[in-house]
Amino acid sequence: MSSPSSSSSGANFSSVPILDYSLLETNKPEFIAQLQHALINVGFLYLSNPPVSQQDIATVTEYIPKLFALPQEEKEKIRMVHSPHFLGYSRLGAELTKGNIDHRELSESFGLAPDALNYFYDTDEKMQHRAKIVQYPVVTDADANDQGVGPHYDAGFLTFLLQASAHKGLQVQNLSGEWIDAPPIPGTFVVNIGKALEFATQGLARATSHRVLSPRALPGEPSLPRYSVPFFQNISLDVKLAEKQLEFPPEILKLKEGRGEVAATDSVNFSEFDREPSGQVGLIGRVKSHPDVAQRHYPELFKKYFPDGLPSAGSAY
Repeated sequence: MSSPSSSSSGANFSSVPILDYSLLETNKPEFIAQLQHALINVGFLYLSNPPVSQQDIATVTEYIPKLFALPQEEKEKIRMVHSPHFLGYSRLGAELTKGNIDHRELSESFGLAPDALNYFYDTDEKMQHRAKIVQYPVVTDADANDQGVGPHYDAGFLTFLLQASAHKGLQVQNLSGEWIDAPPIPGTFVVNIGKALEFATQGLARATSHRVLSPRALPGEPSLPRYSVPFFQNISLDVKLAEKQLEFPPEILKLKEGRGEVAATDSVNFSEFDREPSGQVGLIGRVKSHPDVAQRHYPELFKKYFPDGLPSAGSAY
């Protein structure tokens, strides 16, 4: 696998491209061209020089280990199972799985008017953006499964990820189905496309299957967990994506044609956008990921997706 700074050849990719946010001030057309390639052909990018204070990033990174070092009884008090909103602390094994770019550049890279994506946004009460802090404990058993998060898509428009430790682990699946490493790069956020944006653009933007491997203990090295902070940018809860058709210029549609067919991936979640409002799609995803929460707060949905009761192991998707 090539390094994350190497360029991709053709529509397929062997690395995740790095975009310099400062180009918006010095060479905006070049930034738009690079963003266009990342959105259509890759579905992932690194954003360097992001418009977020490095001091804020450092403060969060320093605090994360302290949060997970709290006594277990304190963390149990804020367990997600107590919240109908799927917010709170989630214990290891409880979840099942198989910074900001200006919206105008999101629109312009598709050949759309600057306000073309406004339809998908609403009042603050209906936006439901989410963030979480994640710890991936070290796998000490050589024969144990190192799945941190299984193959999946994200639901919303964009995800912004701070890889808050030096561990590798994040991998993305390219057009031919190969798993490509996306290791931490200091001073960057990882940005990826969600299923809602893919559906809203009729597949022009590409939601990319991805997974996380937990770190393995190495002889003679400190056994430190991996930390990350994802921020999920979602859309209005009431929006039905199938009711809005965006009109793209022919030259933009040709870029999708040039990408070719995407190979079968290991991720199939968030496939209901063709028939359900955005909020319902998100709720279904949360129910599948956190059945213990669903059993307590959404019993009917729990019975629908888990007719045999709480699963002991496996994939929600």
